[in-house]
Amino acid sequence: MSDCCHHDCCRKEQPAPSPVEIPEGATARTFRVRGMDCPDEIAAIEREMKSVPRVVGVTANLMASSVTIHTDGEVAENELVQAINRSGVTVESGGTENRRGISLSTWLVALSGLGTGLGIALQWVGLRETLWPDAAFLVAIVSGGALVLPKALRAVRSRSLDMNVLMTVAVIGAVSIGEHAEGAAVAFLFSLSELLESWSVGRARRAILALMELAPETALVKREGDFIEVAADSVKVGEIVLVRSGQRIPLDGRVVGGSSAVNQAPITGESLPVEKSPGDEVFAGTINGDGSLQIETTKVAGDTTLARIIHMVEEAQATKAPAQRFVDNFARIYTPAVMVFAIALALVPPLAFGQPWMDWIYRALVLLVIACPCALVIATPISVVSGLAALARGGVLVKGGAYLEALGGLKALALDKTGTITEGKPRVVDIQSVGQASAVEILRIAASINAHSTHPLARAIVARARSESVAVEECSEYRSVQGRGAEGSLGGHDYFVGNHRFAHEIGVCSPALEQRLAGIEAAARSVVVVGHRPHGDCTGEVLGVIAIADTIRPEARHAIARMHKAGLRHVVMLSGDNTKTARAIAQEAGIDEAYGDLLPDDKIAKVKELAAKYGSVGMIGDGVNDAPALAVANVGIAMGAAGTDAAIETADVALMRDDLGMVPEAILLGRRTLGMIRFNICFALAIKAVFLLLAIFGLTSLWFAILADTGATLIVTANALRLLRGVKS
Repeated sequence: MSDCCHHDCCRKEQPAPSPVEIPEGATARTFRVRGMDCPDEIAAIEREMKSVPRVVGVTANLMASSVTIHTDGEVAENELVQAINRSGVTVESGGTENRRGISLSTWLVALSGLGTGLGIALQWVGLRETLWPDAAFLVAIVSGGALVLPKALRAVRSRSLDMNVLMTVAVIGAVSIGEHAEGAAVAFLFSLSELLESWSVGRARRAILALMELAPETALVKREGDFIEVAADSVKVGEIVLVRSGQRIPLDGRVVGGSSAVNQAPITGESLPVEKSPGDEVFAGTINGDGSLQIETTKVAGDTTLARIIHMVEEAQATKAPAQRFVDNFARIYTPAVMVFAIALALVPPLAFGQPWMDWIYRALVLLVIACPCALVIATPISVVSGLAALARGGVLVKGGAYLEALGGLKALALDKTGTITEGKPRVVDIQSVGQASAVEILRIAASINAHSTHPLARAIVARARSESVAVEECSEYRSVQGRGAEGSLGGHDYFVGNHRFAHEIGVCSPALEQRLAGIEAAARSVVVVGHRPHGDCTGEVLGVIAIADTIRPEARHAIARMHKAGLRHVVMLSGDNTKTARAIAQEAGIDEAYGDLLPDDKIAKVKELAAKYGSVGMIGDGVNDAPALAVANVGIAMGAAGTDAAIETADVALMRDDLGMVPEAILLGRRTLGMIRFNICFALAIKAVFLLLAIFGLTSLWFAILADTGATLIVTANALRLLRGVKS
C-alpha cells in the first residue's frame, strides 16, 4: 500500500514569535534575566536595543525569563549586557537565578505599606497638624516610588508613556496639592500590585520550569566494564546507562536489559505506569518502578523528548495570541491618549469655565490612576501561559497562544481513521481466492510487493506472511500509487496490490467481484485486491481478495461523545479506506459523518469544505501521513507524538500518547482559556469605564481609584491562574 508523502510546503504559515522580522543569517544570543515580569520591561529592553549598532531584532520570552538578541554582525557581549541592564532588568550570571530569601522589592513594598499605615494612624490619634504623618507618608512615597520612578524615567527618556509614568505623575501631583496621604497610598498600592504581578508571573513560570527538574543531572554509564556516575549531558548516543528502582531516567533510549513498570506521566500524562522490557522506548524524566533497567541511549541530553517539550513550551508563549496582540496595540494608543485627556481635564474647566483649579487637578490625577492599563495588559499573557502549562503537564503540547485560542474556537473536527479512531494495528482476517491461485500464493504476492511500504495495511499483510512462514520475495519495478496501492514484478510477471478504488481504475472490477467486495466492506473490513496488472495486450486479472480488520480504540466512543459535549457542532472521519467500511466504523464510534476512498488532496478539500461551512475546523492525524490536511486546518493535532520528532514538528498541537480522550480535554481547556481572556479583558475595561466616569464627575478619590486598579489586577491574575488546575473529567 502507498504512504502519503509529507509536504513541508503545505504547512500553513505559523504566527511569528515577534512583530519584528529577523533577517536570514542573523546571529542570535540568548541571556537569562532577572526582573522581567511584565510587558513594560520587555518594551524597555526593546527600546534600549534600538541604540545598539547591528542589532536587528529582540525576542523577549516572559515565561522563560530570557532575552534573545539578533545581530547582523559582530557585537561585543558586554555591550549587549549593558544595554539590557540599562532597561531595568539584570542579566543573570551562572547560578544566580535560583536565589532564596526576601527580595529588595518585597522590603521596599513592605516599608511603603508600613509608612502609609503609620501616617494614617498618626492622623487618627490627633497628630494631623504635626510633621510626623507627612514624614511617614514621605517614607512610603520614596520606598514605593523607588520601584516605579526608575521605570518611568527610562520610559520618558525613550519618548514613551507607560503605566509607570501615569503613576509617577499621579503621586507627584497628589503631593503638590497637599494630598500626602493619597500620594502615599498610590505609591504603596501600585508598587504592591507590581509585586503581586511579579509573583503571579513567577508562579506560572515555575509551572513550566518545573519540567526542567524532571531529568536528573547525572547518569550511571557503563564505561570500561563498570557503571560510573557522570554528568547526564556528557553521555553520548549508544552508551549504556543503568537506572535503578525508583530513579528517574536521565536520557531517551531503548531498553536492552531488565524489565520494569515506568511512570510516564511527566511526558505523556498517562495515569498508570507502563511495562517496559527489552526493545521498548523510554524517555528522559520518566520514573522507573520496582525493576532495574539497562538502557541504550538514543539521544543526547539537549535533544531528548523532554528537552524538546521544554523548548516548545518556552517558545509557545512568544507566539502571541490574537487577543494579546489586540491588547498590546490598544495599550500603545490608550496610555498617551489618557495622558492627553487628563491634561485637558485639569486645564479646560478652570481656564474656559472658571472652575476651581485644585478640584479639577485632583480629578485629573484620579483619572490617571484609574486609567492605568495594568489589569488589561496582564489579562491575556497570564491566561495563555497558565493554559499552556496545564496542558503540557497533561501531555498535550500546544505551539502557542494563537493555537490555544483556536482550540477554544473550534466548531468542527475531522479525524483520520487508522491510528486515530482505530488502533492502527490491523490484521488479516480472511484471504479469498477469486481465480485458480491459492491463498498462500495470493499472500506471497501481496507480501512481496508490500514489503516496500510502511502503510498499516501493508504491514499487516507482511506480518501475516511471516507468521505463516510464507516466502517474501524480492520485488522489482516497484511503484507506489498514492492513495491506491502499489505495483511490481515477481518472477517476470506484473502484479498489483490495491484498494477497491484502484481495482476500478485499472478496469478489473467485475459484477461478481463488486458483490464480493461489498459483503466484506459491509462488515467494516478493509479490502486489498491482488492480481495481474493490465500490461500491453493483457487486460489484467484479479487473483484474490484479502480482508483486513482494525479494532476501534476502546476510548473512541466516549471521546467522541465528550467532543460533542464540549461544543463541537460536527465531527467527521476522513479515510483512504472504502466508504462502506469508513461509515460502519464511524457509526460504531458515534461520529456524525464519514468519507471514504479519499486521496490526500481529497482530504484537503473536505477540510476546506468544513472550514467554509463551520468557520473553524481542526484535523487529527498522525502528524506525518496527514500533513497536508493538518496544514489547511485551523488547528492540526498529531496523536502519539512522544519520541516522534516529525509529529512534534509538523502539528500545531501534539498529543504525547495515543489517547483520543486527550482531545476533548484540550478543547475544553482551550474554551476555558478563551472565555477567561474575554472575561478578564471585559472586566478590566468595565472597571476602567465606570471609574473614569466617576473621576470626571468628581465622585471618587485617589484611594478608591488605586484600590479599584489594584483589585482589578488581582482579580484578573487570580482568575487566570485557575487555569493551572486544568480540566476535571
